[in-house]
Amino acid sequence: PALAQEPIVVELFTSEGCSSCPPADALLVDFTHQRMAGNAELILLGEHVEYWNSPGWTDRFSAPVFTQRQSDYVQELHLATAYTPQIVIDGHLQGVGNDAAAVRRMIAQASTSPKPSSVSLRFVSPEKLQVNVEDSSHGRQRVLFAVTEDDLTTNVRGGENGGRVLKHGAVVRELKPLGDTSSGKFEATVNVPAKSDWKKQNLRAVVVVQNPSSGLILGAASIPYLAGEP
Repeated sequence: PALAQEPIVVELFTSEGCSSCPPADALLVDFTHQRMAGNAELILLGEHVEYWNSPGWTDRFSAPVFTQRQSDYVQELHLATAYTPQIVIDGHLQGVGNDAAAVRRMIAQASTSPKPSSVSLRFVSPEKLQVNVEDSSHGRQRVLFAVTEDDLTTNVRGGENGGRVLKHGAVVRELKPLGDTSSGKFEATVNVPAKSDWKKQNLRAVVVVQNPSSGLILGAASIPYLAGEP
């Protein structure tokens, strides 16, 4: 089973229609190749928002769930407005996603705070993932499930990035709530989705424990789909 010692959740809100986003996308791709920062495991989520979509270009990875998730952060973090590229770390540190030095400083800062929830993930079959959460914080915490895909490329044919080839890592293909912790525990067996155009060797299942009112991330883990293969 995959059990991260000190997971840090790095969420990038981005869009193929935004000309300042490619350096942030490249930074996320860099992180997918190392996945570690000191003693911390990076749990990476690339979330493509819709508000840059135009008749010139529609980001095929964009979806309402990501636009809404960023909007929730805008409220929880008391920001004036949503913007891209935005990186949110552990649900409470945020900054411009194309400032690599600032992002690395935030990751270093986050790594000094131990998380109260431990998440363990184990494939019981290639399509079924056992999720166990032990949460030592108080109250009901939300448990979220995501599927991410690495090594994606788009030839952008219009909009602000028209003519560019963009590379993406940790693109969130699916994001949904699994439920809430009860008495400090959560257990579920999840059917892991795999669509025909997703490349299994590049997929990871991610589980995040998050406070529903503050947005603070209390625990997380990720596991490659190939860990479920015989």
